[in-house]
Amino acid sequence: MISKLISEIKKKNAPIVVGLDPQMSFIPSFLLKKSISERGESLEAAADAIYEYNKGLIDAIYDLAPAVKPQIAMYEQFGVPGVEAYKKTVDLAHEKGLVVIGDIKRGDIGSTSEAYAIGHIGEITVGTRSFAPFNEDIVTVNPYLGSDGVKPFIDVCNKYDKGIFVLVKTSNPSSGEFQDQTIGDKTLYETVAEKVVEWGGMSMDGNYSNVGAVVGATYPEMGIMLRKLMPKAYILVPGYGAQGGKGSDLKGFFNEDGLGAIVNSSRGIIAAYKNEKYASFGEEGYAEAARQATVDMIKDITESVQ
Repeated sequence: MISKLISEIKKKNAPIVVGLDPQMSFIPSFLLKKSISERGESLEAAADAIYEYNKGLIDAIYDLAPAVKPQIAMYEQFGVPGVEAYKKTVDLAHEKGLVVIGDIKRGDIGSTSEAYAIGHIGEITVGTRSFAPFNEDIVTVNPYLGSDGVKPFIDVCNKYDKGIFVLVKTSNPSSGEFQDQTIGDKTLYETVAEKVVEWGGMSMDGNYSNVGAVVGATYPEMGIMLRKLMPKAYILVPGYGAQGGKGSDLKGFFNEDGLGAIVNSSRGIIAAYKNEKYASFGEEGYAEAARQATVDMIKDITESVQ
């Protein structure tokens, strides 16, 4: 699967992923009003508005970005209708030729971990038929429970040509409370990175592994060090834009071949129309604002990492 993602990154010359993390405050009022007029003030209306919002965004950026990353919690907060909107979003992104990274951050052990893996990147058999329930291409995985929690995902990756990004050093301010703690002469995030290398050897796909890592743009010095520790692991880089990460911070996340990392922006793109820089597009032009923000992000990153 990582080879497919790399192919799309090269084709579009865009090492970016657009995070589809909808919040009610992001959805233009005209979309929400329409959904409420048809479905009343209900979870179904909220989910419908979310999907229509995502549809506009995907239509605006699919030819620019190689991938999208829906964050499942933003959909689960609306219950079953929200999860249905998540699945419809995944399917639409695939119809447009996008790689889908499901930001699910699952992590458990044994049969539970296997069930998460099957549900999101694998298949389940019912009678004589098989189904891919959510059918993302790649998902994020929390490694806190160790190899018992990650190995079932790797097994499913190998069976169905899928991928995972393992949380190594996350972009949030309090990540250091655990991740920066030392174990012997290493930090916890370095220890996890070494495991990513080990796990990655179980699922190679060309020069890179289907087992990648999440490393936040907000910690560029650590990104440089982790890039060297994990030369075959693709790095998903959150924290660009709204969280403070800049293109100039990112060169160290990439390998000398210009590959090795994909940078995420969520609200900086999907809510761009709320930013003064793109305010002229207005609510009705939220998708066009997102497109321009995507163009600007690609320019910033490609110029910074060359």
